[in-house]
Amino acid sequence: MATKGTDATQGSVSRRGLLGSAVAVAAAAATGTLSGGTALAAGGDTIAAGGRARFTPLWREFAAAPFTHPQIPFIGRAGYRAGSELPRPRPGHGFTADVLHYGAEPDGSADAAPAINRAIAAAGRRGGGTVLIPEGTYRIDDVIRIGHSNVVVRGAGSGRTTLHATKNLTELIGVYGSRYGGDKSSWSWAGGLIWLCPEARWTSLTDAIKAKAWPFEGWTGNRRDAWQTLTTVAPARLGDRTITVDDTRRLKRGALVLLRLADDSAHTLLEHMAGGGAGAAAYYWDDKTKLTSYVPYEWPVRITAVHGRRVTLERPLPLDVRPEWDPRLTTLATPLTGSGVEGLTLEAVETPQSPHLLDQGYNGVAFQCAYDCWADDVTVRHVDNGFGLIGASACTLRRTKVAGRGSHHPYYCREGSHDNLIEDFTIEQRTVPAPSGTQLHGINVEGLSSHNVWSRGVMEMGTFDSHRGMPFANVRTDITVNNNGRHGGDASAGPLFGARFTHWNIRVTNGRAGLMRIDGLAPYSATVGVSEVKEFDQTDVPDFTGDLHTRLEAYGTPQAVSPHNLHDAQRALARRI
Repeated sequence: MATKGTDATQGSVSRRGLLGSAVAVAAAAATGTLSGGTALAAGGDTIAAGGRARFTPLWREFAAAPFTHPQIPFIGRAGYRAGSELPRPRPGHGFTADVLHYGAEPDGSADAAPAINRAIAAAGRRGGGTVLIPEGTYRIDDVIRIGHSNVVVRGAGSGRTTLHATKNLTELIGVYGSRYGGDKSSWSWAGGLIWLCPEARWTSLTDAIKAKAWPFEGWTGNRRDAWQTLTTVAPARLGDRTITVDDTRRLKRGALVLLRLADDSAHTLLEHMAGGGAGAAAYYWDDKTKLTSYVPYEWPVRITAVHGRRVTLERPLPLDVRPEWDPRLTTLATPLTGSGVEGLTLEAVETPQSPHLLDQGYNGVAFQCAYDCWADDVTVRHVDNGFGLIGASACTLRRTKVAGRGSHHPYYCREGSHDNLIEDFTIEQRTVPAPSGTQLHGINVEGLSSHNVWSRGVMEMGTFDSHRGMPFANVRTDITVNNNGRHGGDASAGPLFGARFTHWNIRVTNGRAGLMRIDGLAPYSATVGVSEVKEFDQTDVPDFTGDLHTRLEAYGTPQAVSPHNLHDAQRALARRI
């Protein structure tokens, strides 16, 4: 049990400035009923008026204090537009470009990439629009680049429109410097053959590649001269949505800003991300050079209101804001917003999977410096790496699938990616045996990425890859997994987990442990409704000493967990508070 008064539990609901009605709703949810006799059912739906749902005790506890719970993060606003539905096609509205009119052939007879990219550029010049790729198979010999906001590339459906990629990123762009040195490929964790990345960032990346340098990937490009301070921020607490700032003259409703927190010499920010307490205080941070390269911590967020010196944010604060961390709202690299990829399959030419860290870059869809973007009904096949989130936040990946000969990272989430939602996803069993020397991870998160959600998944292979870099406050829920992968992570990247990591209703079909049950590894975490599992040859030890303040509930009985899906239940709760 967590101890009251620790770093992870300070504060109260009233200090979060919640309206009285919101508190009343949360309290009603905690007892299983809402006003008017309506109750939240498993998965966040409602049951008939007058009915009563039977919730697991930890859910009732969370619902009474959803923004400040010590083990379970608030992720009810994850994804596109704080959890909104994805935009639906509106025929006859806005600019539309059919790639057939730009010279693409739907029979695979010629390279269609130039035509598709011309159509995308045309939509970008008009401030946005829809690029239609009708039913057919289109050969692409280059990267499909979405570099302007509000551009949607839409196929006829993942079973009807196929892009057949003939080349990899090493052939198309080259090899650039790797943090691992030598002949290691950085295409193991970056880039896509469909690449959503703002034009300015693309230029920075290609310049770095030409110089054989490590290209900056964060929200400010990891360059200390790439951002401007808009205002400093007064002390605030985890879960606050309204903060006080020194100067609002450069802030306005709807603006996207960056909350920037710098660590101090005692690494108290990193300790806070780990939940605080004796274990985090005793941890040795100074030699974790890859981990410390991820700070200052950068969290992009929209402003929803400005009143005097009070600023309301789209989502609650992911951490405390303390003076010793020099808290600021700053500018950020101009992100890609409102862009998406829908209704298509990207199929790479089938080649054997490369040995570990030597991926050639047959990569699927990458979101880089993207905010409020999405993929829907997209399949990738025969790829080295499937769907990537690199310095990307508030994106939704819905109805996505990784299939074919097997991949290194089916899904990866890194370099300070926050508040993303991956739901209704599938990792299919590989169609050929894994070559020797390769590795399979699964659903990856690393690099201080926080408040990301994986929901309603079927993993016929892979694992829950917390890839060090101390990701914190992430949720995996309602997933069936044949746990046959292995997690990764360099020692210099530090801990596997920070605080408030939650696994909720996880059905492990082969009974193998390995980051499924995390109550013995992750500080201030919750393991709820995970199948009974047994250790195998990759056995981890806790990064932090002493009491981890973790919670374990309904172990071995995922069928008994209510709500069934933690994200669905939180999203329903978020609509009422």
